[in-house]
Amino acid sequence: MNGLLIGLILPFAGTALGAACVFLMKESIPLRLQKTLTGFAAGVMVAASIWSLLIPSMEMTGKEGFMSVVPAIIGFMVGILFLLFLDSVVPHQHLDTNQSEGPKSHLSKTAKLVFAITLHNLPEGMAVGVALAGALENNSYMSMAGALTLAIGIAIQNFPEGAIVSMPLRSAGNSRGKSFLMGTLSGVVEPIGAIVTILLAHIVLPILPYLLAFAAGAMIYVVVEELIPETQSGKHSNMGTIGFSIGFLLMMVLDVVLG
Repeated sequence: MNGLLIGLILPFAGTALGAACVFLMKESIPLRLQKTLTGFAAGVMVAASIWSLLIPSMEMTGKEGFMSVVPAIIGFMVGILFLLFLDSVVPHQHLDTNQSEGPKSHLSKTAKLVFAITLHNLPEGMAVGVALAGALENNSYMSMAGALTLAIGIAIQNFPEGAIVSMPLRSAGNSRGKSFLMGTLSGVVEPIGAIVTILLAHIVLPILPYLLAFAAGAMIYVVVEELIPETQSGKHSNMGTIGFSIGFLLMMVLDVVLG
């Protein structure tokens, strides 16, 4: 039970701690640092998708050859299509542009920014929830240590994300308290998504290989659609590449050593 609570709290705590940077920093995040942090988050998500989600998904099938990858292929593509659907029906706006995406709405820019990060965080919460559900049922391919390793990795990359959300909101004229609140609320979807997944464990377990791959596909969509373009646009794109490499290696080491 302690492991379950830690796994649920860690990702959200990472976002909240990152958002709290708005109380410590007087100016906006320097562009070099923002590129590095965004690249770092992308690297963690890609590594987590591979080692914590796709590989276990294929191992769980207990089959060999092409049949061992069928659940991963199906789940991954459904995850991509699911995020593509949400991207088209939820009004949102990314930090690196002044143009809104999704259907037209009268929501404020702040609300659209929070929606964008919420869409980003949804697959991460689902990934942690699926991993915890498998661990709680003593699944031989998904241990509690592996689920907590995934939660730790998500929490680490959520820290810079929280700062990247709250600091621009502060620079846009919002109070420190409101900027912190908005940054923190963007991460609420993660424990909610994880809890819902765990509550549906009796339904989840028979299709666990598909759901692990689904979460991987959803996270890769976020990386390719949002994070990578943000790191490579404008100046200092090399810092995004360096950040990606560090994040990827860190998550890989965590998963292999601790998982």
